Amino acid sequence: MNDFGVHAVDVVVVGAGQAGLSAAYHLRRTGFEPDRDFVVLDHAPRPGGAWQFRWPSLTYGKVHGMHALPGKELTGADPARPSSEVIGGYFADYEETFGLRVHRPVEVSAVREGEDGRLRVETSEGVYVTRALINATGTWDRPFWPRYQGQETFLGRQLHTARYPGPESFAGQRVIVVGGGASGTQHLMEIAEVAAETTWVTRREPVYREGPFGEVEGRAAVALVEDRVRRGLPPQSVVSVTGLPLNDAIRSARARGILDRLPMFDRITPTGVAWDDGRTVEADVILWATGFRAAIDHLAPLRLREPGGGIRIEGTRAVRDERVHLVGYGPSASTIGANRAGRAAVDEIRRLLRGAPQPVAAR
Repeated sequence: MNDFGVHAVDVVVVGAGQAGLSAAYHLRRTGFEPDRDFVVLDHAPRPGGAWQFRWPSLTYGKVHGMHALPGKELTGADPARPSSEVIGGYFADYEETFGLRVHRPVEVSAVREGEDGRLRVETSEGVYVTRALINATGTWDRPFWPRYQGQETFLGRQLHTARYPGPESFAGQRVIVVGGGASGTQHLMEIAEVAAETTWVTRREPVYREGPFGEVEGRAAVALVEDRVRRGLPPQSVVSVTGLPLNDAIRSARARGILDRLPMFDRITPTGVAWDDGRTVEADVILWATGFRAAIDHLAPLRLREPGGGIRIEGTRAVRDERVHLVGYGPSASTIGANRAGRAAVDEIRRLLRGAPQPVAAR
């Protein structure tokens, strides 16, 4: 830090979840020194990324597709322990093992154009000026709440997946779960064991996936998400295009009628929800399992968004500013995708800092 309260580094990494730690690892591995050449800023109170906020009933054994961080496997984890504890502890050990020196809790309020071709990163611990930025802020901080007529009149409780406390708090209540993704079905199956009544509502008919989901299928799903990002549209999650795995728990829930889905209601009433055809459902709770949006508002001063609403990227690099890389965004939002994106971003940033031309992705 200089006499003017400004930190000067080559690279700022914003976020210390899977994508941010992967990027930090590859920076360190290729010779960048933490707190001298790069810094990792994380607004969360402790290690673990979004995992630290997951509900207690999401045990490690229920986690789908958790891929190890580069350079250190996660072994010997008790599948009965909450995933927040297992993965939080793993991330903490990872940060210490590789000496990543994550700064937390630090809020990043804005990234702006600075002087001499550098970016100005405004944070709660001061200002950083940097030659490149790796944004790894994920989506957890931007839960998506759809708006429906009468929503403000509902007399019961409304909450989002981001604040889901576990099934116990729904005991004896009538619960409507909105959303057809993995979280929605997990919540519904748990809550059905203790609630007086559950209702499942989705915008689209759920799509179930049978059989193995291998590399070919994974690449096809990622390609669909990547196409949107390349066209400057807001990204969809990889999970949204893969469908729901038809496992034993899903089969059992379907057989018991728990996953009998209703189409989206037309309005919310003080005591429940209603459809234009006259159907109504009474409820004490509406649980919105309606997903998240990319947490990138702090990048707004750079004007990176396209008319379609998203940030167009090639690989991990923002098309409108080659100094900015987004990892864990769009096609790299899975844990294995985040690992690969962290390495790819560091490779391109090294070329940028050496003054080499950036590669042109095939269109």
